[in-house]
Amino acid sequence: MKPILWGILLGAIFILTPKIYKSATDKTSYLPAIISYSEAVKKSAPAVVNIYSQQYIDSSVGTKQQLQPTGLGSGIILDKRGFILTNYHVISQADQILIALQDGRLFTATVVGSDQITDLTVLHIDGEDLPVIPQNPNYTPEVGDAVLAIGNPYNLGQTITQGIISATGRGGLSATGRQDFIQTDAAINEGNSGGALINSRGELVGINTSEFHTGAQNVTYGISFAIPYQLANHVMQSLIKYGRVIRGSLGIQAENLDPLLARLWGLEAKNSIIVKSISDGGPAQKAGMRKNDIILKVDGQDAVNLIVTMDKIAKITPGTKTKITVLRSGKEKELEVVIGEFQG
Repeated sequence: MKPILWGILLGAIFILTPKIYKSATDKTSYLPAIISYSEAVKKSAPAVVNIYSQQYIDSSVGTKQQLQPTGLGSGIILDKRGFILTNYHVISQADQILIALQDGRLFTATVVGSDQITDLTVLHIDGEDLPVIPQNPNYTPEVGDAVLAIGNPYNLGQTITQGIISATGRGGLSATGRQDFIQTDAAINEGNSGGALINSRGELVGINTSEFHTGAQNVTYGISFAIPYQLANHVMQSLIKYGRVIRGSLGIQAENLDPLLARLWGLEAKNSIIVKSISDGGPAQKAGMRKNDIILKVDGQDAVNLIVTMDKIAKITPGTKTKITVLRSGKEKELEVVIGEFQG
């Protein structure tokens, strides 16, 4: 090949591959991109607070009681007015509640209201320029979403753990069995309770509440639970407005329909629930509902499952007339029920 052609060829290679030559001096040219959640943490972490509970304990010297630290947890500032959401069990025994922000400020909190059914409490602090965690009511958690748990485990200081959403709609885990949870493998340890579970955009996904334990040795298996944001926000708004959570009630005990029984009736088990007992003088009895009625619809919407249906009824204002479609002896029947108030 003629020298001039060699020169053209080498020049073309040099022009088309400048990064190869650059990499000899710039060692980062071909390193893969760093996967980081730092932006999400920067947005949300300042709004996650440390909560220290104190109780009056008999003094070993004299007769006066003294305040002593007795509990540790986390909380989330969800409102610039100073409203903080945490777990009820974090502050249930507290005589004094101290809130420590990540910027070093320390506050004494007051209890706005508590809801033991969902294990949630709203606290309030007086402060200016308070950080508020990002919230997206339109976000729906899905299995496989990357999540971060933020809290103060074992009082080590604010800590971030990472995982994915392992499942949604985990029911039967609360004391009432009426509450759905988000399951994640992000580590949630003592002190994390009440802290934030966020997505990769820094938006609040849920309130960290517990870690799954089994056996006497208290062994965990990377299974933790969080209260979904939508439920937690509903409870918080009700506690702020009323000081309690007002829930509608039918006055029944019900179960998801057994799949075999569903097939006998030509139904899908996931779209119906069966009434097992009815409270005397309650809304359902007054409307003519009977034991073993199969609830098919509430206000025209399918009774998807027990938890979803009871949650829908709970959100109906007591005193509201609601149409309930039931299956009785193979025939559909529509009942008009005046929703009562749930008495927990």
